[in-house]
Amino acid sequence: MQRKLVETTVDDIRAGILDAAEARFRVYGLNKTTMAEIAHDMGMSAANLYRYFKNKQDIAAACASRCIDTQVALLRDVVRTSGLSAAEKLERCTLEMLRYTWETAHDQPRINELVNHVILEHSDIVHDKVRGACSLLAEVLAQGNESGEFEVDDVVKTAETVYATLKMFHVPIFMSLYSQEELISRARDVVALLISGLSGRKPKPD
Repeated sequence: MQRKLVETTVDDIRAGILDAAEARFRVYGLNKTTMAEIAHDMGMSAANLYRYFKNKQDIAAACASRCIDTQVALLRDVVRTSGLSAAEKLERCTLEMLRYTWETAHDQPRINELVNHVILEHSDIVHDKVRGACSLLAEVLAQGNESGEFEVDDVVKTAETVYATLKMFHVPIFMSLYSQEELISRARDVVALLISGLSGRKPKPD
């Protein structure tokens, strides 16, 4: 019992370090944030901080991994929600990803330093995110096939294409280019076009 309590405490400290680091990354960027500053924000010495993370890059990777876990969990919650059609799930997945990305990246351009670092130095984390998201999208497509909403021959490959098509709505850099209302409108239009194509029916003219 005592060992479990110690492990939980360590996890809480690590989570607090990631919270402090993310707060600095968003304001000052990855490059201008130091381990000493993160330690100061946590009320601990820099030497103590190194007990939990090897270096700033290690913290950045952990931040990115935690963010990705949250994103995939959001998608999973939508995909596993009963009572929704496949089309409804596809739209809700897109809007949830957009909402999350907007809330975490809008008016915070410095966050792109973290994103770029992870892409260049920890591509495995990015690929894990893509695989997780595509797997869940494949579930939606399979549901659509079963319900007769969609006509998809290869749900795995098509899920990868759908994910790539929706990339604009879950990449931080786009959050500063458009208003939230514009992004939501574009997302709905893109999803409507996707659903039309997945169903094998031509979109109706306005």
